[in-house]
Amino acid sequence: MNVTNLKVKGTWRDVADCARTTIGMGEGTNEPSSKWKRQILLAEHSPIRTIVFNWKWVDLPYWVSVHLVRHKISIEHFVSTQRSDRTGVKREDLPQGALVQHRCEANAQAIISISRKRLCKQASKETTEAWKAVVEEIRMVQPEVASCCVPECIYRGFCPELKPCGWITTDEADKMLASYRSTV
Repeated sequence: MNVTNLKVKGTWRDVADCARTTIGMGEGTNEPSSKWKRQILLAEHSPIRTIVFNWKWVDLPYWVSVHLVRHKISIEHFVSTQRSDRTGVKREDLPQGALVQHRCEANAQAIISISRKRLCKQASKETTEAWKAVVEEIRMVQPEVASCCVPECIYRGFCPELKPCGWITTDEADKMLASYRSTV
């Protein structure tokens, strides 16, 4: 499984202008600073939804794809079909591990929200690996967005799971929490 064709729509200038509109200001001319980008992402204000990512997983196991399509707010999924009339293979003969192509389009808010569930230590290892691959691709073009992609326990400061795994009490979690809370 790998991630290909990551594209970004929208600019930080657009985000800033949307934010300025909401507070009754005219459009600006300067590129927003990294600190401002991170602050508006951490605040999860609505203008962050104007940054949209598009990517494709190639050779993703079907059952991992099923985990990911459960996310439906501000994300669209396009998964290769297993219909017999299109593939020539009986659908019932395909195993859960059959490989599919899975393309998504999601805004920055969805990326942050999905990360909280898919980066959790209780998520399946394979699904976490697939999601981490997307976050790493995003990190190369939008590092501030990737820096806000953390598991639920880091986001909240505690684990809300019915049966916590205990990771939030580790030194690794403390370091991640400190990094997440920093503004730059």
